[in-house]
Amino acid sequence: MDKPFAAVICALNSKYVHSSLAPWCLLAGVEAYCENDISAEVVEGTINESVVDIAERILAKSPRVVGFCCYIWNIAATKKLARLIKDRLPDATIIFGGPEVSYNAEVILLEEAAVEYVVSGEGEKPFALLLNAVYRGGEAGNIPGVCRRADGEIVVVPPNTPTGEPPSPYGKKYFDALNGRIAYLETSRGCAYSCAFCLSGRCGGVRFFDTERAKKELLLLSNSGARTIKLVDRTFNINRGRAAELFYFIIQNYGNAIPNGVCFHFEIAGDLLDLETIRLLGAAPPGAIRLEIGLQSMNPKTLAAVNRKTDVKRLESNIRSIVSLGNLHVHIDLIAGLPFEDFKSFAQSFNIAYGLRPDMLQLGFLKLLHGAPMRENPRQYPCRYSEEPPYEVTETPWLSREELLHLSRTEDALERLFNSGRFKRTLRYLLKAGGASPFALFCRFGEYAAGKGTEKIPLDGYTALVFEYFSRQSGIDRSVLRDAMVCDRLATNSSGRLPPVLRVMDPALKAAAKGLTESDETRPQKGVRRGYALLYSERCLVYVDYRDKNPLTGEYPLSRLPLE
Repeated sequence: MDKPFAAVICALNSKYVHSSLAPWCLLAGVEAYCENDISAEVVEGTINESVVDIAERILAKSPRVVGFCCYIWNIAATKKLARLIKDRLPDATIIFGGPEVSYNAEVILLEEAAVEYVVSGEGEKPFALLLNAVYRGGEAGNIPGVCRRADGEIVVVPPNTPTGEPPSPYGKKYFDALNGRIAYLETSRGCAYSCAFCLSGRCGGVRFFDTERAKKELLLLSNSGARTIKLVDRTFNINRGRAAELFYFIIQNYGNAIPNGVCFHFEIAGDLLDLETIRLLGAAPPGAIRLEIGLQSMNPKTLAAVNRKTDVKRLESNIRSIVSLGNLHVHIDLIAGLPFEDFKSFAQSFNIAYGLRPDMLQLGFLKLLHGAPMRENPRQYPCRYSEEPPYEVTETPWLSREELLHLSRTEDALERLFNSGRFKRTLRYLLKAGGASPFALFCRFGEYAAGKGTEKIPLDGYTALVFEYFSRQSGIDRSVLRDAMVCDRLATNSSGRLPPVLRVMDPALKAAAKGLTESDETRPQKGVRRGYALLYSERCLVYVDYRDKNPLTGEYPLSRLPLE
Protein backbone atom coordinates (compact mmCIF):
# COMPACT_ATOMS: atom_id res chain seq x y z
CA MET A 1 0.00 0.00 0.00
CA ASP A 2 1.10 3.59 -0.69
CA LYS A 3 0.43 4.81 2.84
CA PRO A 4 1.00 3.07 6.17
CA PHE A 5 -2.19 1.51 7.50
CA ALA A 6 -2.83 3.56 10.65
CA ALA A 7 -5.69 3.34 13.09
CA VAL A 8 -6.74 5.70 15.87
CA ILE A 9 -8.53 4.52 19.01
CA CYS A 10 -10.41 7.37 20.68
CA ALA A 11 -12.05 7.69 24.08
CA LEU A 12 -13.70 10.79 25.52
CA ASN A 13 -13.51 10.95 29.32
CA SER A 14 -15.90 12.87 31.54
CA LYS A 15 -13.02 14.86 33.09
CA TYR A 16 -9.33 15.26 32.41
CA VAL A 17 -8.39 13.67 35.74
CA HIS A 18 -9.95 10.39 34.54
CA SER A 19 -7.89 8.22 32.26
CA SER A 20 -9.50 5.60 30.05
CA LEU A 21 -8.36 1.99 30.15
CA ALA A 22 -10.39 0.68 27.19
CA PRO A 23 -8.42 2.25 24.31
CA TRP A 24 -5.17 0.96 25.77
CA CYS A 25 -6.65 -2.53 26.04
CA LEU A 26 -7.58 -2.29 22.36
CA LEU A 27 -4.10 -1.04 21.50
CA ALA A 28 -2.63 -4.06 23.32
CA GLY A 29 -4.92 -6.24 21.19
CA VAL A 30 -3.66 -4.55 18.02
CA GLU A 31 -0.07 -5.21 19.04
CA ALA A 32 -0.86 -8.84 19.86
CA TYR A 33 -3.15 -9.86 16.98
CA CYS A 34 -2.70 -7.47 14.05
CA GLU A 35 -0.50 -7.88 11.01
CA ASN A 36 2.85 -6.14 11.16
CA ASP A 37 1.92 -3.42 8.65
CA ILE A 38 -0.89 -2.14 10.90
CA SER A 39 -0.20 0.48 13.56
CA ALA A 40 -2.50 2.21 16.01
CA GLU A 41 -2.43 5.20 18.34
CA VAL A 42 -4.67 6.32 21.19
CA VAL A 43 -6.27 9.76 21.29
CA GLU A 44 -7.98 10.72 24.54
CA GLY A 45 -10.12 13.79 25.10
CA THR A 46 -12.94 14.94 27.35
CA ILE A 47 -16.58 15.69 26.72
CA ASN A 48 -15.89 19.28 27.76
CA GLU A 49 -13.53 19.86 24.84
CA SER A 50 -14.51 21.07 21.39
CA VAL A 51 -15.12 18.09 19.10
CA VAL A 52 -13.44 20.11 16.35
CA ASP A 53 -10.23 20.27 18.38
CA ILE A 54 -10.34 16.53 19.09
CA ALA A 55 -11.07 15.81 15.43
CA GLU A 56 -7.98 17.79 14.40
CA ARG A 57 -5.82 15.63 16.67
CA ILE A 58 -7.27 12.50 15.07
CA LEU A 59 -7.03 13.77 11.50
CA ALA A 60 -3.39 14.76 12.00
CA LYS A 61 -2.59 11.04 12.21
CA SER A 62 -4.16 10.28 8.80
CA PRO A 63 -5.99 7.17 10.03
CA ARG A 64 -7.56 4.57 7.77
CA VAL A 65 -9.70 3.36 10.69
CA VAL A 66 -11.02 5.22 13.74
CA GLY A 67 -12.43 3.25 16.65
CA PHE A 68 -14.48 4.93 19.39
CA CYS A 69 -15.06 3.70 22.96
CA CYS A 70 -18.71 4.44 23.79
CA TYR A 71 -20.26 5.04 27.23
CA ILE A 72 -23.39 6.77 28.49
CA TRP A 73 -21.42 9.88 29.44
CA ASN A 74 -19.73 10.32 26.07
CA ILE A 75 -22.04 8.85 23.43
CA ALA A 76 -23.59 12.16 22.34
CA ALA A 77 -20.19 13.81 21.85
CA THR A 78 -18.78 10.64 20.28
CA LYS A 79 -21.51 10.56 17.63
CA LYS A 80 -20.80 14.19 16.71
CA LEU A 81 -17.09 13.48 16.53
CA ALA A 82 -17.58 10.39 14.36
CA ARG A 83 -19.75 12.33 11.90
CA LEU A 84 -17.16 15.09 11.71
CA ILE A 85 -14.33 12.61 11.08
CA LYS A 86 -16.34 10.85 8.35
CA ASP A 87 -17.15 14.17 6.71
CA ARG A 88 -13.50 15.22 6.68
CA LEU A 89 -12.13 11.75 5.94
CA PRO A 90 -14.83 9.93 3.94
CA ASP A 91 -12.67 6.88 3.15
CA ALA A 92 -11.99 6.16 6.83
CA THR A 93 -13.71 3.20 8.44
CA ILE A 94 -15.56 4.14 11.66
CA ILE A 95 -15.99 1.51 14.38
CA PHE A 96 -17.95 1.84 17.60
CA GLY A 97 -17.56 -0.37 20.66
CA GLY A 98 -18.16 -0.33 24.40
CA PRO A 99 -21.04 -0.89 26.83
CA GLU A 100 -23.25 1.87 25.41
CA VAL A 101 -23.43 0.20 21.99
CA SER A 102 -22.85 -3.49 22.73
CA TYR A 103 -26.57 -4.12 23.25
CA ASN A 104 -27.72 -1.34 20.93
CA ALA A 105 -25.83 -2.20 17.76
CA GLU A 106 -28.86 -2.37 15.45
CA VAL A 107 -30.06 1.11 16.38
CA ILE A 108 -26.56 2.56 16.00
CA LEU A 109 -26.13 1.03 12.54
CA LEU A 110 -29.60 2.22 11.53
CA GLU A 111 -29.20 5.79 12.75
CA GLU A 112 -25.49 6.53 12.35
CA ALA A 113 -24.49 6.37 8.68
CA ALA A 114 -20.87 7.15 9.57
CA VAL A 115 -20.54 3.97 11.64
CA GLU A 116 -19.73 0.86 9.63
CA TYR A 117 -19.11 -1.65 12.42
CA VAL A 118 -20.08 -2.09 16.05
CA VAL A 119 -17.93 -4.36 18.21
CA SER A 120 -20.19 -5.89 20.85
CA GLY A 121 -18.67 -7.27 24.05
CA GLU A 122 -14.95 -7.55 24.75
CA GLY A 123 -13.00 -5.95 21.96
CA GLU A 124 -9.28 -6.69 22.12
CA LYS A 125 -9.21 -9.54 19.62
CA PRO A 126 -12.32 -8.68 17.51
CA PHE A 127 -11.09 -5.11 16.94
CA ALA A 128 -7.66 -6.34 15.88
CA LEU A 129 -9.14 -8.98 13.56
CA LEU A 130 -11.45 -6.35 12.10
CA LEU A 131 -8.45 -4.11 11.36
CA ASN A 132 -6.83 -7.08 9.59
CA ALA A 133 -9.99 -7.57 7.52
CA VAL A 134 -10.20 -3.89 6.54
CA TYR A 135 -6.49 -3.87 5.72
CA ARG A 136 -6.85 -6.88 3.41
CA GLY A 137 -10.19 -5.77 1.99
CA GLY A 138 -11.75 -8.97 3.29
CA GLU A 139 -14.99 -9.87 5.05
CA ALA A 140 -15.71 -9.41 8.75
CA GLY A 141 -18.51 -11.96 8.91
CA ASN A 142 -16.71 -14.54 11.02
CA ILE A 143 -15.26 -12.20 13.63
CA PRO A 144 -16.88 -12.68 17.08
CA GLY A 145 -18.94 -9.74 18.30
CA VAL A 146 -18.72 -7.68 15.09
CA CYS A 147 -22.08 -6.26 14.00
CA ARG A 148 -22.25 -4.75 10.52
CA ARG A 149 -24.20 -3.96 7.38
CA ALA A 150 -24.26 -6.67 4.68
CA ASP A 151 -26.24 -6.66 1.40
CA GLY A 152 -28.49 -3.89 2.63
CA GLU A 153 -29.26 -5.68 5.88
CA ILE A 154 -28.01 -5.11 9.41
CA VAL A 155 -26.33 -8.15 10.91
CA VAL A 156 -26.29 -8.28 14.71
CA VAL A 157 -24.33 -10.99 16.51
CA PRO A 158 -24.04 -11.86 20.21
CA PRO A 159 -21.47 -9.99 22.32
CA ASN A 160 -17.99 -11.45 22.36
CA THR A 161 -17.37 -13.18 25.70
CA PRO A 162 -14.01 -14.96 25.51
CA THR A 163 -12.56 -17.18 28.19
CA GLY A 164 -8.89 -16.32 27.96
CA GLU A 165 -6.80 -13.59 29.55
CA PRO A 166 -6.47 -10.40 27.50
CA PRO A 167 -3.07 -8.83 26.78
CA SER A 168 -1.87 -6.26 29.28
CA PRO A 169 -2.55 -2.61 28.33
CA TYR A 170 0.29 -1.25 30.45
CA GLY A 171 2.99 -0.44 27.95
CA LYS A 172 5.29 2.58 27.69
CA LYS A 173 2.76 4.58 25.63
CA TYR A 174 0.13 4.12 28.34
CA PHE A 175 2.39 5.42 31.10
CA ASP A 176 3.59 8.33 28.96
CA ALA A 177 -0.05 9.40 28.51
CA LEU A 178 -1.23 8.76 32.08
CA ASN A 179 0.47 11.87 33.48
CA GLY A 180 -0.60 11.40 37.09
CA ARG A 181 -4.31 10.98 36.37
CA ILE A 182 -6.52 8.38 38.09
CA ALA A 183 -5.36 4.97 36.87
CA TYR A 184 -7.59 1.92 36.38
CA LEU A 185 -6.76 -1.75 36.81
CA GLU A 186 -8.77 -4.91 36.29
CA THR A 187 -7.66 -8.21 37.74
CA SER A 188 -10.79 -10.07 36.61
CA ARG A 189 -13.67 -9.74 34.18
CA GLY A 190 -17.32 -10.64 34.37
CA CYS A 191 -19.67 -10.77 37.33
CA ALA A 192 -21.11 -13.55 39.46
CA TYR A 193 -24.36 -11.64 39.96
CA SER A 194 -27.20 -10.78 37.61
CA CYS A 195 -28.63 -7.53 39.00
CA ALA A 196 -31.49 -6.32 36.81
CA PHE A 197 -30.13 -2.76 36.53
CA CYS A 198 -26.59 -3.73 35.50
CA LEU A 199 -24.81 -5.05 32.42
CA SER A 200 -21.91 -6.79 34.14
CA GLY A 201 -23.79 -10.05 34.65
CA ARG A 202 -24.37 -10.32 30.89
CA CYS A 203 -20.65 -10.40 30.12
CA GLY A 204 -20.14 -14.01 31.19
CA GLY A 205 -19.08 -15.50 34.49
CA VAL A 206 -16.12 -14.21 36.45
CA ARG A 207 -12.71 -15.12 35.11
CA PHE A 208 -9.67 -14.15 37.11
CA PHE A 209 -6.42 -12.97 35.61
CA ASP A 210 -3.17 -14.44 36.84
CA THR A 211 -2.49 -13.25 40.39
CA GLU A 212 1.20 -12.60 39.71
CA ARG A 213 0.20 -10.43 36.75
CA ALA A 214 -2.12 -8.48 39.06
CA LYS A 215 0.70 -7.90 41.54
CA LYS A 216 3.08 -6.77 38.83
CA GLU A 217 0.54 -4.30 37.45
CA LEU A 218 -0.28 -2.99 40.92
CA LEU A 219 3.38 -2.10 41.33
CA LEU A 220 3.62 -0.55 37.86
CA LEU A 221 0.60 1.69 38.41
CA SER A 222 1.55 2.66 41.95
CA ASN A 223 4.91 3.91 40.67
CA SER A 224 3.45 5.72 37.65
CA GLY A 225 2.76 9.00 39.41
CA ALA A 226 -0.96 8.25 39.79
CA ARG A 227 -2.19 8.93 43.32
CA THR A 228 -5.42 6.95 42.95
CA ILE A 229 -5.65 3.47 41.44
CA LYS A 230 -9.18 2.18 40.91
CA LEU A 231 -9.68 -1.53 40.51
CA VAL A 232 -12.61 -2.05 38.18
CA ASP A 233 -13.36 -5.67 39.12
CA ARG A 234 -17.13 -5.75 39.55
CA THR A 235 -16.91 -7.53 42.91
CA PHE A 236 -13.27 -7.64 43.93
CA ASN A 237 -13.81 -9.98 46.88
CA ILE A 238 -16.00 -12.55 45.13
CA ASN A 239 -13.00 -14.87 45.60
CA ARG A 240 -12.14 -14.21 49.25
CA GLY A 241 -8.77 -15.92 49.26
CA ARG A 242 -7.55 -14.15 46.14
CA ALA A 243 -8.79 -10.77 47.41
CA ALA A 244 -7.03 -11.31 50.73
CA GLU A 245 -3.79 -12.22 48.93
CA LEU A 246 -3.84 -8.96 46.96
CA PHE A 247 -4.84 -6.87 50.00
CA TYR A 248 -1.91 -8.43 51.87
CA PHE A 249 0.44 -7.70 48.95
CA ILE A 250 -0.48 -4.01 49.05
CA ILE A 251 -0.17 -3.78 52.83
CA GLN A 252 3.21 -5.56 52.91
CA ASN A 253 4.69 -3.41 50.13
CA TYR A 254 3.20 -0.06 51.13
CA GLY A 255 5.86 2.52 51.88
CA ASN A 256 8.52 0.51 50.02
CA ALA A 257 7.76 -0.92 46.58
CA ILE A 258 4.47 0.99 46.74
CA PRO A 259 5.01 4.71 47.47
CA ASN A 260 3.33 6.36 50.43
CA GLY A 261 0.27 8.38 49.52
CA VAL A 262 -1.08 6.06 46.82
CA CYS A 263 -4.73 5.07 47.36
CA PHE A 264 -6.26 1.84 46.02
CA HIS A 265 -10.01 1.85 45.40
CA PHE A 266 -11.93 -1.46 45.40
CA GLU A 267 -15.58 -2.26 44.70
CA ILE A 268 -16.59 -5.06 47.06
CA ALA A 269 -19.65 -6.93 48.33
CA GLY A 270 -19.78 -6.04 52.01
CA ASP A 271 -21.67 -9.16 53.03
CA LEU A 272 -18.89 -11.38 51.61
CA LEU A 273 -16.27 -10.02 53.98
CA ASP A 274 -15.13 -12.53 56.59
CA LEU A 275 -13.49 -11.90 59.95
CA GLU A 276 -10.04 -12.85 58.67
CA THR A 277 -10.20 -10.30 55.83
CA ILE A 278 -11.52 -7.58 58.13
CA ARG A 279 -8.59 -8.19 60.49
CA LEU A 280 -6.20 -8.06 57.55
CA LEU A 281 -7.66 -4.75 56.37
CA GLY A 282 -7.16 -3.39 59.86
CA ALA A 283 -3.40 -3.53 59.21
CA ALA A 284 -3.57 -1.27 56.15
CA PRO A 285 -1.88 2.15 56.45
CA PRO A 286 -4.45 4.93 56.93
CA GLY A 287 -5.80 6.11 53.59
CA ALA A 288 -4.12 3.37 51.54
CA ILE A 289 -7.33 1.44 50.82
CA ARG A 290 -10.76 2.73 49.87
CA LEU A 291 -13.72 0.36 49.80
CA GLU A 292 -16.85 1.08 47.78
CA ILE A 293 -19.84 -1.01 48.81
CA GLY A 294 -23.05 -1.02 46.79
CA LEU A 295 -25.96 -1.23 49.19
CA GLN A 296 -28.40 0.03 46.49
CA SER A 297 -31.30 -0.40 48.94
CA MET A 298 -31.98 -1.76 52.41
CA ASN A 299 -35.49 -2.88 51.39
CA PRO A 300 -35.49 -6.71 51.08
CA LYS A 301 -38.41 -6.64 48.62
CA THR A 302 -36.54 -4.20 46.39
CA LEU A 303 -33.35 -6.25 46.46
CA ALA A 304 -35.26 -9.42 45.58
CA ALA A 305 -37.02 -7.69 42.68
CA VAL A 306 -33.71 -6.74 41.03
CA ASN A 307 -32.01 -10.09 41.75
CA ARG A 308 -29.63 -8.47 44.20
CA LYS A 309 -28.47 -11.24 46.51
CA THR A 310 -27.47 -9.60 49.78
CA ASP A 311 -27.38 -10.73 53.40
CA VAL A 312 -28.51 -7.36 54.75
CA LYS A 313 -27.83 -8.06 58.42
CA ARG A 314 -24.35 -9.37 57.72
CA LEU A 315 -23.76 -6.41 55.42
CA GLU A 316 -24.63 -3.90 58.15
CA SER A 317 -22.47 -5.71 60.69
CA ASN A 318 -19.47 -5.88 58.36
CA ILE A 319 -19.69 -2.21 57.41
CA ARG A 320 -19.75 -1.23 61.07
CA SER A 321 -16.69 -3.41 61.64
CA ILE A 322 -14.61 -1.92 58.84
CA VAL A 323 -15.67 1.64 59.67
CA SER A 324 -14.64 1.07 63.29
CA LEU A 325 -11.13 0.13 62.15
CA GLY A 326 -10.53 3.82 61.51
CA ASN A 327 -7.95 3.34 58.74
CA LEU A 328 -10.12 2.72 55.66
CA HIS A 329 -12.10 5.13 53.52
CA VAL A 330 -15.56 3.53 53.24
CA HIS A 331 -17.88 4.62 50.43
CA ILE A 332 -21.41 3.19 50.18
CA ASP A 333 -24.01 3.61 47.44
CA LEU A 334 -27.78 3.89 47.28
CA ILE A 335 -29.89 3.95 44.10
CA ALA A 336 -33.17 5.88 43.91
CA GLY A 337 -35.83 4.59 41.52
CA LEU A 338 -35.65 0.84 42.12
CA PRO A 339 -38.83 -1.30 42.27
CA PHE A 340 -40.92 -1.14 45.46
CA GLU A 341 -38.78 1.69 46.86
CA ASP A 342 -41.17 4.56 47.61
CA PHE A 343 -40.24 7.83 49.30
CA LYS A 344 -40.72 6.44 52.80
CA SER A 345 -38.80 3.25 52.04
CA PHE A 346 -35.95 5.22 50.48
CA ALA A 347 -35.79 7.48 53.53
CA GLN A 348 -35.43 4.36 55.71
CA SER A 349 -32.65 2.99 53.48
CA PHE A 350 -30.91 6.38 53.60
CA ASN A 351 -31.09 6.63 57.39
CA ILE A 352 -29.76 3.10 57.86
CA ALA A 353 -26.91 3.77 55.43
CA TYR A 354 -26.01 7.09 57.05
CA GLY A 355 -26.09 5.47 60.47
CA LEU A 356 -23.35 3.08 59.37
CA ARG A 357 -21.03 6.14 59.43
CA PRO A 358 -19.39 5.83 56.02
CA ASP A 359 -16.92 8.42 54.80
CA MET A 360 -19.05 8.91 51.71
CA LEU A 361 -22.68 8.09 50.93
CA GLN A 362 -23.53 8.33 47.26
CA LEU A 363 -27.16 8.84 46.29
CA GLY A 364 -27.42 7.77 42.67
CA PHE A 365 -30.43 7.56 40.38
CA LEU A 366 -31.44 4.48 38.42
CA LYS A 367 -30.36 4.51 34.79
CA LEU A 368 -32.00 2.19 32.26
CA LEU A 369 -28.99 1.01 30.27
CA HIS A 370 -29.21 -0.68 26.89
CA GLY A 371 -29.04 -4.39 27.57
CA ALA A 372 -30.05 -4.20 31.23
CA PRO A 373 -33.00 -6.47 32.15
CA MET A 374 -34.85 -3.52 33.68
CA ARG A 375 -34.89 -1.82 30.29
CA GLU A 376 -35.65 -4.94 28.30
CA ASN A 377 -38.58 -6.05 30.50
CA PRO A 378 -40.83 -2.98 30.93
CA ARG A 379 -43.81 -5.04 32.10
CA GLN A 380 -41.85 -6.50 34.95
CA TYR A 381 -40.11 -3.19 35.69
CA PRO A 382 -42.54 -0.41 34.80
CA CYS A 383 -40.98 3.04 34.93
CA ARG A 384 -40.43 6.13 32.83
CA TYR A 385 -36.98 7.29 31.93
CA SER A 386 -35.23 9.81 29.72
CA GLU A 387 -34.78 8.71 26.12
CA GLU A 388 -31.45 10.53 26.01
CA PRO A 389 -28.28 9.38 27.80
CA PRO A 390 -27.81 8.67 30.63
CA TYR A 391 -31.42 7.28 30.51
CA GLU A 392 -32.17 8.34 34.07
CA VAL A 393 -35.46 7.27 35.61
CA THR A 394 -38.04 10.08 35.80
CA GLU A 395 -41.01 8.29 37.37
CA THR A 396 -41.90 4.88 38.80
CA PRO A 397 -45.10 3.36 40.22
CA TRP A 398 -43.54 4.03 43.63
CA LEU A 399 -41.88 7.43 43.13
CA SER A 400 -43.49 10.41 41.42
CA ARG A 401 -41.61 12.98 39.34
CA GLU A 402 -41.94 15.45 42.19
CA GLU A 403 -40.49 12.99 44.69
CA LEU A 404 -37.55 12.23 42.42
CA LEU A 405 -36.97 15.98 42.13
CA HIS A 406 -36.95 16.19 45.94
CA LEU A 407 -34.39 13.39 46.00
CA SER A 408 -32.26 15.20 43.43
CA ARG A 409 -32.15 18.24 45.71
CA THR A 410 -31.42 15.98 48.66
CA GLU A 411 -28.50 14.52 46.71
CA ASP A 412 -27.12 18.00 46.08
CA ALA A 413 -27.21 18.79 49.80
CA LEU A 414 -25.66 15.41 50.62
CA GLU A 415 -22.77 16.01 48.22
CA ARG A 416 -22.01 19.50 49.47
CA LEU A 417 -22.58 18.97 53.20
CA PHE A 418 -21.48 15.39 53.81
CA ASN A 419 -19.50 13.95 50.93
CA SER A 420 -17.37 17.07 50.59
CA GLY A 421 -16.06 16.40 54.11
CA ARG A 422 -16.31 20.13 54.88
CA PHE A 423 -19.11 20.06 57.47
CA LYS A 424 -18.48 16.97 59.62
CA ARG A 425 -18.68 18.67 63.05
CA THR A 426 -21.54 20.82 61.88
CA LEU A 427 -23.61 17.81 60.85
CA ARG A 428 -22.88 15.93 64.07
CA TYR A 429 -24.12 18.91 66.07
CA LEU A 430 -27.19 19.51 63.91
CA LEU A 431 -28.31 15.88 64.04
CA LYS A 432 -27.78 15.69 67.78
CA ALA A 433 -29.37 19.03 68.72
CA GLY A 434 -32.00 19.41 66.02
CA GLY A 435 -33.70 16.04 66.40
CA ALA A 436 -34.22 15.48 62.66
CA SER A 437 -33.29 12.23 60.96
CA PRO A 438 -30.36 12.41 58.52
CA PHE A 439 -32.71 12.06 55.55
CA ALA A 440 -35.04 14.79 56.79
CA LEU A 441 -32.11 17.14 57.40
CA PHE A 442 -30.65 16.77 53.91
CA CYS A 443 -34.06 16.74 52.25
CA ARG A 444 -35.29 19.94 53.92
CA PHE A 445 -32.05 21.83 53.49
CA GLY A 446 -31.79 20.65 49.89
CA GLU A 447 -35.17 22.22 49.17
CA TYR A 448 -34.18 25.46 50.91
CA ALA A 449 -30.84 25.70 49.09
CA ALA A 450 -32.45 24.95 45.72
CA GLY A 451 -34.86 27.82 46.32
CA LYS A 452 -31.94 30.15 46.93
CA GLY A 453 -29.96 28.85 43.96
CA THR A 454 -26.78 26.80 44.29
CA GLU A 455 -25.48 26.53 40.73
CA LYS A 456 -21.86 27.74 40.72
CA ILE A 457 -22.27 29.05 44.27
CA PRO A 458 -18.87 29.62 45.96
CA LEU A 459 -18.03 27.82 49.20
CA ASP A 460 -18.37 31.01 51.26
CA GLY A 461 -21.83 31.60 49.83
CA TYR A 462 -22.92 28.03 50.53
CA THR A 463 -21.54 28.25 54.07
CA ALA A 464 -23.69 31.35 54.60
CA LEU A 465 -26.78 29.43 53.40
CA VAL A 466 -26.03 26.65 55.88
CA PHE A 467 -25.62 29.05 58.80
CA GLU A 468 -28.63 31.17 57.93
CA TYR A 469 -30.94 28.17 57.57
CA PHE A 470 -29.91 26.04 60.52
CA SER A 471 -29.37 28.87 63.00
CA ARG A 472 -33.12 29.47 62.84
CA GLN A 473 -34.07 25.85 63.51
CA SER A 474 -35.58 24.70 66.78
CA GLY A 475 -33.06 23.36 69.30
CA ILE A 476 -30.04 24.90 67.58
CA ASP A 477 -27.76 27.19 69.58
CA ARG A 478 -26.47 29.83 67.19
CA SER A 479 -23.15 30.16 69.03
CA VAL A 480 -22.48 26.41 69.11
CA LEU A 481 -23.39 26.11 65.42
CA ARG A 482 -21.04 28.94 64.51
CA ASP A 483 -18.19 27.36 66.47
CA ALA A 484 -18.71 23.94 64.86
CA MET A 485 -18.66 25.56 61.43
CA VAL A 486 -15.50 27.49 62.32
CA CYS A 487 -13.72 24.28 63.32
CA ASP A 488 -14.83 22.57 60.12
CA ARG A 489 -13.60 25.44 58.00
CA LEU A 490 -10.22 25.72 59.68
CA ALA A 491 -9.64 21.95 59.52
CA THR A 492 -10.45 21.62 55.82
CA ASN A 493 -9.37 24.88 54.18
CA SER A 494 -5.67 25.61 54.24
CA SER A 495 -6.14 29.31 53.52
CA GLY A 496 -6.84 29.75 57.25
CA ARG A 497 -9.46 32.33 56.33
CA LEU A 498 -12.99 32.27 57.69
CA PRO A 499 -15.95 33.20 55.48
CA PRO A 500 -17.64 36.52 56.35
CA VAL A 501 -20.67 34.83 57.92
CA LEU A 502 -18.46 33.22 60.61
CA ARG A 503 -16.17 36.14 61.38
CA VAL A 504 -16.45 38.02 64.68
CA MET A 505 -14.61 41.33 65.10
CA ASP A 506 -13.16 40.78 68.56
CA PRO A 507 -9.99 42.51 69.87
CA ALA A 508 -9.40 39.48 72.10
CA LEU A 509 -8.57 37.39 69.06
CA LYS A 510 -5.38 39.28 68.24
CA ALA A 511 -4.19 39.12 71.84
CA ALA A 512 -4.87 35.39 72.10
CA ALA A 513 -3.09 34.69 68.81
CA LYS A 514 -0.09 36.71 69.95
CA GLY A 515 0.08 34.54 73.06
CA LEU A 516 0.61 31.49 70.85
CA THR A 517 3.79 32.95 69.42
CA GLU A 518 5.29 33.60 72.85
CA SER A 519 5.39 29.95 73.92
CA ASP A 520 7.90 27.43 72.64
CA GLU A 521 5.18 24.78 72.57
CA THR A 522 2.74 26.75 70.44
CA ARG A 523 5.02 28.97 68.35
CA PRO A 524 4.38 28.29 64.63
CA GLN A 525 7.13 26.70 62.56
CA LYS A 526 8.77 28.85 59.95
CA GLY A 527 7.03 28.66 56.58
CA VAL A 528 3.91 26.91 57.94
CA ARG A 529 0.62 28.79 57.54
CA ARG A 530 -1.62 28.94 60.60
CA GLY A 531 -5.33 29.58 60.94
CA TYR A 532 -7.08 30.49 64.18
CA ALA A 533 -10.33 31.77 65.66
CA LEU A 534 -12.09 32.28 68.99
CA LEU A 535 -14.77 29.80 70.01
CA TYR A 536 -17.41 31.39 72.21
CA SER A 537 -19.36 28.31 73.25
CA GLU A 538 -16.15 26.77 74.66
CA ARG A 539 -14.27 29.98 75.54
CA CYS A 540 -11.06 28.99 73.86
CA LEU A 541 -8.79 29.77 70.94
CA VAL A 542 -8.75 27.11 68.24
CA TYR A 543 -5.83 26.98 65.83
CA VAL A 544 -4.41 24.78 63.12
CA ASP A 545 -1.04 24.55 61.39
CA TYR A 546 -1.38 23.55 57.76
CA ARG A 547 0.94 20.57 57.57
CA ASP A 548 0.51 16.85 58.29
CA LYS A 549 -2.90 16.44 56.68
CA ASN A 550 -4.72 13.27 57.77
CA PRO A 551 -4.45 10.85 54.80
CA LEU A 552 -7.84 9.31 55.56
CA THR A 553 -10.02 12.34 56.37
CA GLY A 554 -8.09 15.02 54.50
CA GLU A 555 -8.28 17.25 57.60
CA TYR A 556 -5.58 19.17 59.42
CA PRO A 557 -5.46 18.60 63.21
CA LEU A 558 -7.03 21.28 65.38
CA SER A 559 -5.60 22.44 68.71
CA ARG A 560 -7.35 24.35 71.48
CA LEU A 561 -6.00 26.86 73.99
CA PRO A 562 -8.42 27.65 76.86
CA LEU A 563 -8.94 31.33 77.61
CA GLU A 564 -8.63 32.66 81.13
